[in-house]
Amino acid sequence: MPKKDYTAILLTIIAFAISIAMIVVVGKNEKSLEHIIKSSGLLAPLVTIIVYGILSLTPIPSDPLTLLSGALFGPLLGIFVSWMGNNFAALVEYVAGRGVGAIADFEARKKSLPWGLSKLPVTSPWFLIGGRFVPGFGSKIVSVLAGVYKIGLWKYVWTAAVANIVGSVIYALWGVGLMKLF
Repeated sequence: MPKKDYTAILLTIIAFAISIAMIVVVGKNEKSLEHIIKSSGLLAPLVTIIVYGILSLTPIPSDPLTLLSGALFGPLLGIFVSWMGNNFAALVEYVAGRGVGAIADFEARKKSLPWGLSKLPVTSPWFLIGGRFVPGFGSKIVSVLAGVYKIGLWKYVWTAAVANIVGSVIYALWGVGLMKLF
């Protein structure tokens, strides 16, 4: 097995280990996460963006963090922080997808996928943007699929950024509104 394959396997194992650890830690310490961000002072936006990247390795959606960004940072900075965080998270998921594709030797197995999955229009910008709006795990699935299908990095980044700005505006402003309500 080439060295590149070992690297992909190692990175994927590390990503899954971090994912499991984060599910446990975040699940037990929701309020602690908010406290960590609030107590980070001027570094709070950067800390929040890093948290987005860490959460991307878990099945935990980033929507509550985007609401929190709006509530903590206000409308403009909240939108910017959540947009950058979601873009960073998307990139982490894409890289994880590349690792999964390498481990699974996806190119060789693609034609034997059931239910016509090999015909998904994963290379289409419309799929890469629109799929991110599927409630629940749409964005994570699109990100991983883009990595597995080896979509070009530039195409992936700009389509993720377009979709993420829409979600960031909606959820961050919602977080600002909730903060004003309470």
